[in-house]
Amino acid sequence: GALSVNDINIPMEFALHQNYPNPFNPTTSIRYDLPNAGKVSLVIYDMMGREVRTLLNNNTNAGFQSVTWDATNNFGNPVGAGVYIYQIKADGFIQSKKMILLK
Repeated sequence: GALSVNDINIPMEFALHQNYPNPFNPTTSIRYDLPNAGKVSLVIYDMMGREVRTLLNNNTNAGFQSVTWDATNNFGNPVGAGVYIYQIKADGFIQSKKMILLK
């Protein structure tokens, strides 16, 4: 069938992209691709596996999306320099990547 304008802006598959910039200070952007609308969680962990910040935990439209992290934790306090892991979960898709915060 013919492509509608909307089809062009919907990715074919899930993807989690490397944050940019990386290393970063004080903010970084995380892009992710959602082929289907649905519940998405995007959580940042420290290297010990402890949750640092939940950036997303809600229903999200399909498309090419991004979210910004300002290097604060769930309490709004700045986090220390180091390596962090960000993980996306959506519709059975799970992927993680590392990022580096410089101070």
